[in-house]
Amino acid sequence: MKLHPDASNGFSIQSYGEEGVVVNGKCQTGPLLLCSIQGPQKWSAESFESLTQASFDELLPFTPELVLFGSGKRIQFPAPHLLQGLFQQRIGLETMDNGAACRTFNVLAGEGRHVVLVLIPAMTPK
Repeated sequence: MKLHPDASNGFSIQSYGEEGVVVNGKCQTGPLLLCSIQGPQKWSAESFESLTQASFDELLPFTPELVLFGSGKRIQFPAPHLLQGLFQQRIGLETMDNGAACRTFNVLAGEGRHVVLVLIPAMTPK
């Protein structure tokens, strides 16, 4: 699906699908970490089953006000014990499917909010 970001100087998602996510004109594949003020990076969580507390603790240095967790094609909620580092730092987390997470990221980043998006790949590797 193609998205139409507003005119901001930060990072935005132009489109997303099973093959990946286009951020500022470049296709990103695999697990993705995207901070509203920093470029896209690879996230350590290759799949929902591989999530650990360390996966979410990777986000702490970004000090976001909110983390958007795209759990793949459908919503899957991570176990609460995996989120303890975020909770201790008073960082909120919203779980969505990847499409909703991408759209929400664009809205919040466009408002100037300090948000981090993390996505599990929608397509399972062969």
